[in-house]
Amino acid sequence: MRPVIDFHTHAFPDAVAEKAMTTMEAEADWKAVLDGRLSSLIASMDRAGVQTSVLCNIATRPKQYEPILEWSKQIRSPRIVPFPSVHPADPDAVRKVEQVAEAGFIGMKFHPYYQEFDLDEPRMMPIYKALSRHQLITMIHTGFDIAYEWIDRAGPQRILKVLERVPELKLITTHVGSWQQWDQVERYLLGKPIWMDISVSREFLGEDRFRQMLLAHPADYLLFGTDSPWADQAEMIAFLENLQLPEERLDKMLYQNARRLLNRQA
Repeated sequence: MRPVIDFHTHAFPDAVAEKAMTTMEAEADWKAVLDGRLSSLIASMDRAGVQTSVLCNIATRPKQYEPILEWSKQIRSPRIVPFPSVHPADPDAVRKVEQVAEAGFIGMKFHPYYQEFDLDEPRMMPIYKALSRHQLITMIHTGFDIAYEWIDRAGPQRILKVLERVPELKLITTHVGSWQQWDQVERYLLGKPIWMDISVSREFLGEDRFRQMLLAHPADYLLFGTDSPWADQAEMIAFLENLQLPEERLDKMLYQNARRLLNRQA
């Protein structure tokens, strides 16, 4: 069995998992595969042969920073790599980015819709610069969001503006560049050295276009991600293995690229 790293997963503390999942399923009109608990994610990893999962947190309010950071400290392990989160409205956001780095974490997660910001707005630049200064991986939901009105907060042109202003930012775009903005992804992002995970995209793109986009992007900048609990890890791996991608490209996407990032070699 080949090694696999899932670079885009979510889970919640047991005390809040049921409430969080019920709310998000209703907002998205999408039934999750798992119940949102960490134990369920690890069981899924065991079934699928996933070696490591990056667990993405989202601080939807400034006061959630501390609980997220503490939980992230409790659950990190060789198998679970938590990315804490800070809310852009927090007046101490830059200092808290520094705290995350000092605590030994290697990345952070942001979500323009849940956190109510535009990707390229001025107040984000000091945060991005702090992330870049500390060499933190910066994972951001890009494209529209299934639970929100389709207003462009994080599309391809905004991505390019961020990278122009903070070129050293280790930015990972999600959902093959920008969810449901794939015409613009093909126009502005495909073929450029921009990190993309592949989560929750093939269901909407269709198999042929999904495969074409994976082949059109640099193999060294693709990352396997499922957005678990919203998709099944084992099913997605099997789908990719049957997609007739070049073996070297598949291996880079499923494992090698993520390993380089997590080992701070990229």
